[in-house]
Amino acid sequence: MPYGLYVSAEGAHAQAKRLEIVAHNLANVETVGFKRELAVFQARYAEQTERGHDVPGSGSINDLGGGVELRQTKTDFAPGPLKRTEVPTDLAIDGDGFFVVQKDDENYLTRAGNFTVNHQGELVTQYGQQQYKVLSSEGVPIVLGPGPWRLEGSGTIRQGGSVQSLAIEKPASLGDLARVGENVFKPLAETLPVPPAQRTLVSGYLEMSSVRPTTEMIEMIEATRAIEANVNMMRTQDEMLSGLITRVMSTG
Repeated sequence: MPYGLYVSAEGAHAQAKRLEIVAHNLANVETVGFKRELAVFQARYAEQTERGHDVPGSGSINDLGGGVELRQTKTDFAPGPLKRTEVPTDLAIDGDGFFVVQKDDENYLTRAGNFTVNHQGELVTQYGQQQYKVLSSEGVPIVLGPGPWRLEGSGTIRQGGSVQSLAIEKPASLGDLARVGENVFKPLAETLPVPPAQRTLVSGYLEMSSVRPTTEMIEMIEATRAIEANVNMMRTQDEMLSGLITRVMSTG
């Protein structure tokens, strides 16, 4: 089978994966605190080079290359726009850092601040099948009693004589965060607390999705056209092969 068929098929497959990522982003355009995913492509060596039977730059036929492949997906941690809700338990971070939430004794990070108060008075998340408890800088759940409370810009919650500080942390590198679903990230290395002087938190606001529909639609069109181009190349090569076989058979 012509090598070009494999290259075109791999290109169509890679663009189909890209299309899935774009569709996932568009599905979360209204999800609070959602961070868009990016498809990262990489050029492939020819198959013989991949298997170690040749080396790049040899000048042989294997220097033609092997198309592209989807190497990985990366999360774009660019902040989303803030939306005013006037709901006191809706919290937003204007700047660096993540809220620390806990489920099953494991800590996770999130930028989604659409919290609520459960029947035990604990500040918890609203997304996912199970609620995550929002932690304080002391590593214990934030508990709000009946009556008014106030959030300071540094993340300190004051209610009567009680003072609690929200845990706001960040990883040494954003590459140390793994998406685990339910709009939360699992830190793969130790996280660092954001100093109170560098925090800016607001109550009654939410950080919305960082997905821009126009950008995603453009990517969707590009991926669709790339798939069509690769499929057309496969069709053309198949027709050329069929024509060659027909001529050989007829002369035989």
